[in-house]
Order: sequence, then C-alpha cells, then structure tokens
Amino acid sequence: MAKILPNKPAFGAISLIIFFFLASVLLRIADSAPAFAQEMGGQRSYDSAPIMQTGANAGICEPLGEPSVLLAALSLRQDQITTREAYLDGREQTLKVAEARIAEQLAALRGAEERLAATLAQADDAAENDVAQLTEVYERMKPADAAGIFETMDIQFAAGFFARMRPDSAANIMAELPSELAYSISVVMAGRNANAPRE
Repeated sequence: MAKILPNKPAFGAISLIIFFFLASVLLRIADSAPAFAQEMGGQRSYDSAPIMQTGANAGICEPLGEPSVLLAALSLRQDQITTREAYLDGREQTLKVAEARIAEQLAALRGAEERLAATLAQADDAAENDVAQLTEVYERMKPADAAGIFETMDIQFAAGFFARMRPDSAANIMAELPSELAYSISVVMAGRNANAPRE
C-alpha cells in the first residue's frame, strides 16, 4: 500500500501569500506614517497654542466681568437693606421709648386726676358739712337776728340756706324779713324745686 505524502507545495503557497500581504500592509503603514505624524503634531500644536485675538476683536472677551458686576450690585443692595433695617430698628426703639413715656405720663395724669377728684370730694364734703352746720346755727338763732343776717345776703345764697332749714325755722325767719325780700327768696326756692326731677 502506497503512503500519502503531505502537500508541501500548497503549504508553501499559503505562506508566500501571507508574506506578501503583510509586506503590503507594512509598506502602506510606512508610506502613511509621516503624514499621520505631521497631522498629529499639527493637531497638538494647534491645541496647545494660545488663542490670540487681533484686530477689531482684540480686547473683547467673553462676559467674564458680568459676575463681578452682579456681585457688586448684590453687595450694594445688601448694604442698603442692612442700613434700612438698622434705621427701622432705631425707629422702632424710639417709638417704644416714646410709647413708654406717654404711658407713664398718662398714668401720672390719671393719678393726678384721681387725687384731684378725691380732694374735690373732700372739699365738697367739707363745704357741705360747713353749710349744714351754718344752717343749724341760723335755725338756733332768734328769728329776728337771723332775718337781719339774711337781709344782707345774696338772694340765691339765702334761698339755699332756707331750702336746707326745717320748715318751721325757715317760716319763723322769713316772717321777720321784708315782704319783698321774702317774696324774692320764695321765687328762687320755687324755681329750684321746679327744675328738680319729679320721679
């Protein structure tokens, strides 16, 4: 039986094709490497080079100054608000002090009014007591002597005393007065009684 030998020429042909293919690839890479290197170098130099503005655009940049202007405006507004708040606080404190002083003055005024009212009440009571005592004195006097005193009094004042007297004492004294004076005192007393409430 004959042995089958390997196909060596076929294997050598494949190796040769692969060799030529690799050589072609290497040649293409070698040809394009300088251009690629130049392109990459130019890109790096372009990327790393600073952007310079000339001509009409020189000195014009992006609105980098606007944040600082805005911050300055906000700071100024904050200062104004702080000043206003301090002013309002001062006004509030001043108003509180003024209100406290007014309250103290009102309290003092009320106290003075109460003391004055008490003093007037005491004076009225004292005057009432004095008039009551004086009326009792006139009642105890002799009618003729009391009539002589009433002749010198003002009619309104005399009518006031007669209104306080007991009816019998007033009648005895009035009988000693001149008829014209007795009539005038009676008119005044009647007028006072007419103005008095009936109920």
